[in-house]
Amino acid sequence: MSPRNALLGLHVGALAFGLSGIFGELAGTTPMAIVSGRAVFAVFALGLFLAVLGRPLRVACRHLPWLVLGGLLLAAHWLTFFESVRVAGVAIATLGFASFPAFTVVLEVLLGERPRPLEYLMVIVVSIGLLLVAPALDLGDGATQGLILGILSGLLFALLSLLGRALSRRIDPIQVALGQNLVALACSLPFASATLQTLTVPQWLWLALLGVFCTGIAHSLLVASLRVVKARNAAVIFALEPVYGISFAWLLFSQTPTLGMLAGGSLIIAAVSLNALLGSANQLPKTA
Repeated sequence: MSPRNALLGLHVGALAFGLSGIFGELAGTTPMAIVSGRAVFAVFALGLFLAVLGRPLRVACRHLPWLVLGGLLLAAHWLTFFESVRVAGVAIATLGFASFPAFTVVLEVLLGERPRPLEYLMVIVVSIGLLLVAPALDLGDGATQGLILGILSGLLFALLSLLGRALSRRIDPIQVALGQNLVALACSLPFASATLQTLTVPQWLWLALLGVFCTGIAHSLLVASLRVVKARNAAVIFALEPVYGISFAWLLFSQTPTLGMLAGGSLIIAAVSLNALLGSANQLPKTA
């Protein structure tokens, strides 16, 4: 893959991740059904990709508990994110989730790593941005509830990213993704099967786009592009994910962002981009 195609692939991947909330909204079903339906198509897409590459799913027994934990974190991350979309809309859910780089820094500190001063600054700026995004600090307010769920989704994804980083040193990243999606499917399907049986063809189409485009294709593009593009440069591109999500929510659902959301979102995106651009980010986010 050439550097130019790698950059194009990263932008397509960022767009795909940014559209996750949009497709979830268009599916018009419960968050649990979205999680299960997305996992079905993600397993199909990732399994097909591995079959084409001739890489069967092989996981050592000692890695299975960590793969299961990753799948549970993935399912919980998706569930909280799509519940946030349901409660507060795509824009607030996406901005809440965008807090995950700050959580990654905090978790790394707890694990004994020493982040650079700029990373501490990023945590502070992202926190200020989230306060600006919240229209009212009222737990009874739907937007506040949605933001809290989005932030929780970001925390769960930060945990998933750290676990994925450790697993990817021993297992192929695509195999890790396939295994985690299998676990997410197994734990969500019993709760979603009744709802899935009532879905219409258009609803299945949106779930297919979530699983194939926003998960399978996006993850494959990410892995392939990182072999050519530096992780910190790729992280700047992926910081555009909230921009894509908010823009499409504005165009399709008339979810007009408030001045506070625009100001807070700008702070969050700027903090994450600057942190990555100056080289203090040591990993690229995988996302929603």
